[in-house]
Amino acid sequence: MINTLIPCSLKRLGAFAMAISLLCGCALMTPANTAPPNLYSFDNASVTVKTDSAAMIKIRAPTIIVSIPHAAAGFASHQIIYMRQPHKLEHFRQSEWVATPAAMLAPLITSALERSGQFSAVVQSPSSALSQLRLDVEIVRLQQEFFNVPSRVHFTLRAYILDTATRQVIAWREFDTIVPSNSEDPYGGVLAANSAVRAVVEELATFCVQVAGNTQKNQDVSIDMTPMKK
Repeated sequence: MINTLIPCSLKRLGAFAMAISLLCGCALMTPANTAPPNLYSFDNASVTVKTDSAAMIKIRAPTIIVSIPHAAAGFASHQIIYMRQPHKLEHFRQSEWVATPAAMLAPLITSALERSGQFSAVVQSPSSALSQLRLDVEIVRLQQEFFNVPSRVHFTLRAYILDTATRQVIAWREFDTIVPSNSEDPYGGVLAANSAVRAVVEELATFCVQVAGNTQKNQDVSIDMTPMKK
């Protein structure tokens, strides 16, 4: 009965005060705004590919398709990974890759193979183009290791070259390199990672050229051994 005597304006004021208190409570539970992370990428620097200018006849040089790179568990995100103790992966909170390392790696490999001049065409997957060879790569690790001073970046890449006609692996290799960091922070690791990636892409491109050259030589031998028709 007493309730009915309270003016409507007071009831509305009470409801408004309760709503404000709830909003304040939610605001206290919401984390403070943080600055956006620093974004880093791989440099598209040119690499030196060791080739033999006489190794291939250009008109018979193979076409190679570069598959979408993959990454091992823990290395497939935008996070920049580091380690302070073995087997424990951590990531920087305010520093990230602008794209996944695998996504940034594909155009670098394609450019390196194109610059070698030893392929009739270099195609990046996905594509419906026909090719004689296919390159599959997987990032095994890309991490800054703080085990000692200076810290270092450890990059490992596994590569397979397949004959697209038979779908068989005709060659494979694992590339592993370690580059010391100039500073004990994410940016020092990014610079070291770029050096490591550049060195591995150079080795990978040289490997692909060598395999392609051997493949062409084998094809030439099989052609020479084919009996001539009378």
